[in-house]
Amino acid sequence: MLIHDLVAEYEAVRKATPKTLNDILDYFQWKYIAGEMDIKDYRDIYNFLHQQGATSAHEYVY
Repeated sequence: MLIHDLVAEYEAVRKATPKTLNDILDYFQWKYIAGEMDIKDYRDIYNFLHQQGATSAHEYVY
């Protein structure tokens, strides 16, 4: 999996450049919740972005 591919999809759909890896992760979480991707693909992307330093909003502790 290449980060370039994830960024390209984000830019094509959102018509904007992601500011952080978190933006990309949020986008793919939205796609999963909306039923636009299966759990295996989502897990692969989540794990890849998490290893690169992305954090999800549900990981924050307030």
